[in-house]
Amino acid sequence: MSARSFFDTNILVYADDDDAPAKQRPARDLIYQHRRGETGVVSLQVLQEYFVTVTRKLKLDPRTARRKVALLSEFDVAASQVADILAAIDLHRLHGFPFWDALVLRSAQQAGCSVLLSEDFPHGHAIDGIQVVNPFRPGK
Repeated sequence: MSARSFFDTNILVYADDDDAPAKQRPARDLIYQHRRGETGVVSLQVLQEYFVTVTRKLKLDPRTARRKVALLSEFDVAASQVADILAAIDLHRLHGFPFWDALVLRSAQQAGCSVLLSEDFPHGHAIDGIQVVNPFRPGK
């Protein structure tokens, strides 16, 4: 059984990026695995970033992107509160992470995830109890 895992936006975007086949297949496999195991988590922030990115960068039709957001929302969805924003600011100040990445990390913490799937954090590091996994790292 897979660990409860938080999906950063980039993993979800790569699942739709036909120009990045080396990343597309692992991203799709992870989404499938965590949907089947009911262990996937996203946040409202991630869903919003996904929509904006796939419609701008990948030129996905907004209706199609909306359907995909609806499908991705079948994962557990974390919603940030003011306390989470303040905690993300603290993570930003303490660790130097960009604010939006710090909010992703905070959302993963609040959702009880033990794994953060992202290419925006250093692979293999444990940050405040969450193991960072970059599924696209060389040699995987």
